[in-house]
Amino acid sequence: MAKRTRKTKKKESRLRLGLRAVKRWLLRGAVGLAVFFLLWILIYAVVPVPTTIYMQQERARLGGIERDWTPMEEIAPVLARSVVAAEDANFCLHWGFDMSAIRDAIAEGAARGGSTISQQTVKNTFLWHGRSWLRKAMEAAITPVMELIWPKARVLEVYLNVAEFAPGVFGAEAGARHHFGVSAADLSARQAALLAAVLPNPQERNASAPSNFVDRRARSIADGAATIRADGRDDCFAN
Repeated sequence: MAKRTRKTKKKESRLRLGLRAVKRWLLRGAVGLAVFFLLWILIYAVVPVPTTIYMQQERARLGGIERDWTPMEEIAPVLARSVVAAEDANFCLHWGFDMSAIRDAIAEGAARGGSTISQQTVKNTFLWHGRSWLRKAMEAAITPVMELIWPKARVLEVYLNVAEFAPGVFGAEAGARHHFGVSAADLSARQAALLAAVLPNPQERNASAPSNFVDRRARSIADGAATIRADGRDDCFAN
């Protein structure tokens, strides 16, 4: 009986030691992952984003992509305002999450999304596309860190350079040239609104040959962009 008790205690002791070791490794892994993403965010605060997971997936699927990194000062301000009007009108007012938009999205179910430009920038730049709780959890964890480190103008600059404006066409410069044959700096208000109107579904919407839906959406976006300029909601990124 005593021998059995000693053996049981030894097994329990080994089990506890094993669990402690697992916990240590899990903690180290979590800390290492956090440090990795922090360094990644810090680097991309100043360095142009060279590529993303989704860009590589599209490159493999299509055999190539169109993309040119363009600094914010070489992008027509009306495109920045149009994208904000289309995707996140309160971009300058929140810290990464627009709680009112999230509440509206919950209330309306799948009829609309609640992701901000900041959340989309995190997804497009650091993560992968697709619906999963893991990706959403990582997006929720990374977004406030990015917002804390990057100024709003940088968030929007990166977004405008990694967003897809047609299948395999990434960024404002490639989008402007692909659809309209002009540089991102020379976009008109109408062209900017049409580019913004294809978001977030460039696989099915076409800025240069707009459907009735895209045309109506572009007209609404143009009005929204003018409103944002008039009421100062572009202050955080306006040149």
